[in-house]
Amino acid sequence: MKAEVKPTGQKIKSILARHQSDPGMLVPILQDVQVEYNYLPREALVLVGEGLDIPLSQVYSVASFFKAFSLKPRGRHLINVCLGTACHVRGAGRVLDEVERKLGIKSGETTKDLKYTLETVNCVGACALGPIVVIDGNYTGEMTGSKVKPLLESYK
Repeated sequence: MKAEVKPTGQKIKSILARHQSDPGMLVPILQDVQVEYNYLPREALVLVGEGLDIPLSQVYSVASFFKAFSLKPRGRHLINVCLGTACHVRGAGRVLDEVERKLGIKSGETTKDLKYTLETVNCVGACALGPIVVIDGNYTGEMTGSKVKPLLESYK
């Protein structure tokens, strides 16, 4: 199992320095923190608030507002299954069920080894290719349950 990386003051200071410790740059700072740790650890949020001289509640407010941010550890591979109307009528629910079965997790969860995080989305804008599964930004269309295992295996 991959160990979680704990934030260090030096890494957070470096991120803050890249943004001149400007409180108006809170979103880009949090984006950089998430790139570094693959989520927003509490310790990092505390250090960001201290470094920007803003309340921790304000940092959490921004971090929890945007869906792109995660306050829980995420897997190395982010899987999004589209459940929009076009994908849904073409069997996206069955695809999601198969992904959940293969990974042993439900939507919104991360595998214990921190390899995969599974999420659903309402539309990815590729309706003609539905059902769509997006892994790490790579779109795979016309998904079926039988295509799930080979797709997941290609991300080992």
